[in-house]
Amino acid sequence: MRKLLALLICCASLSAKAQTSKQEIIKSIEEKSAIYSATAQKIWEFAEVGFQETQSSALLQQTLEKEGFTIERGVADMPTAFTATFGAGRPVIGILGEFDALPGVSQEAVPEVKPIVGKGAGHACGHHLFGVASATSAIAIKNWLIATKRSGTIRFYGTPAEEGGAGKVYMVRAGLFKDVDAVVHWHPGSSNAASPGASLANKSGKFRFYGVASHAAASPERGRSALDAVEAMNDMVNMMREHVPEDTRIHYVITRGGEAPNVVPAFAEVYYYVRHPKAGEVKSIWERVVKAAQGAALGTETRSEYEVTGGVYNMLPNETLAKVMDTNLRMVGGYTYTPTEKAFAEKIQTSFTGNIPALETTQQVSPFRMEEAGGSTDVADISWVVPTTGLRTATWVPGTAAHSWQAVAAGGTSIGSKGMMIAAKTMTLTIIDLFNSPKVIEDAWKELKTLRGDNFVYDPLIGTRKPALDYRK
Repeated sequence: MRKLLALLICCASLSAKAQTSKQEIIKSIEEKSAIYSATAQKIWEFAEVGFQETQSSALLQQTLEKEGFTIERGVADMPTAFTATFGAGRPVIGILGEFDALPGVSQEAVPEVKPIVGKGAGHACGHHLFGVASATSAIAIKNWLIATKRSGTIRFYGTPAEEGGAGKVYMVRAGLFKDVDAVVHWHPGSSNAASPGASLANKSGKFRFYGVASHAAASPERGRSALDAVEAMNDMVNMMREHVPEDTRIHYVITRGGEAPNVVPAFAEVYYYVRHPKAGEVKSIWERVVKAAQGAALGTETRSEYEVTGGVYNMLPNETLAKVMDTNLRMVGGYTYTPTEKAFAEKIQTSFTGNIPALETTQQVSPFRMEEAGGSTDVADISWVVPTTGLRTATWVPGTAAHSWQAVAAGGTSIGSKGMMIAAKTMTLTIIDLFNSPKVIEDAWKELKTLRGDNFVYDPLIGTRKPALDYRK
């Protein structure tokens, strides 16, 4: 009985010590929050779009290099992509960092519509926070490895052009994750959650049509309109919507439609996305879209060509890792608004429509559950080759839609920074648990192999093309 009592006391002491250690790590991260918030603010101001994130990438590289990380620049044929590595041996834990902005959503950090003069882009998906929180976590893990004299490797992946450029896919294709045991990431949002979830596979590309210019009034019979071809293609694709699986999503925007009404357009271009919960279905539907382009060219006597600009798999959620992440998020918890932040949030919520969540939800963590697929992300390709888990935190006012001016505005304030630090702390504690729990990593790999099947061979939707470095130009 005495031995049992002694053992229980010992276990309780070890558990308390582990919790104390985690609290100390949280405190050490919090002490540097002002520094990291300032770094995120700089990237928010840079607002560089996909594959053009020169300053943003350089700032993150400098931040990590100063902390003793070894930097490999321009990986996978992408000038703004990089890896930053510290440590040696197993396990190797990867942590993802994004930093690209979105075009067309310039906005000041104020609760009403106010574009920044001279700026064409904005961080409407919060990637300025994404990259910095991940770098913060990587640095905290580095310090922990040194303090505990542990073996193991932490590797930060600087991943450009998530928004349509599929930067991570090229990194997977280049084999940059082949020695990694697990991958951790996060994403800005309007609530706190670490539930596992799927995403939609997505293939994107630009269809270009070449016709013959002519005077639209004096000699229309000599012209062959490239814009007619784009419109014919769009009509056929829109009719096709009736004959595809109902969970398919197809979006397009005409990027070039001619220069003047009285000139028959000799060139026109349309940019397409095709999405579905399964990558195989995306491949099949994309082939039908290509046929629509070919038919449009034939019917208008124009010439067509297309360029695949991006392609991502659907996410494979890993419940084993997600449970560890969820436990740590609940330890870290949410946050409350200051009076100034509350006034900002209340004002910006007046611009929302539909059901508006209470501001107090930033203090809460959502229930753990399997979430349905929504958007698309190039993180998904990683999830097919390495066990991967992520979380989201309330960097935006509750009820905010991603890719909105409201997301840009909140992301440039202390609201965004508070959510960012929750993510940094949660990822750090999760990675420490993975270093300390080889069994968790082993179980995560078993789950991944079961989900993808015995005969899985990774075949990227982008094919063999090189990165579309000019897709935002």
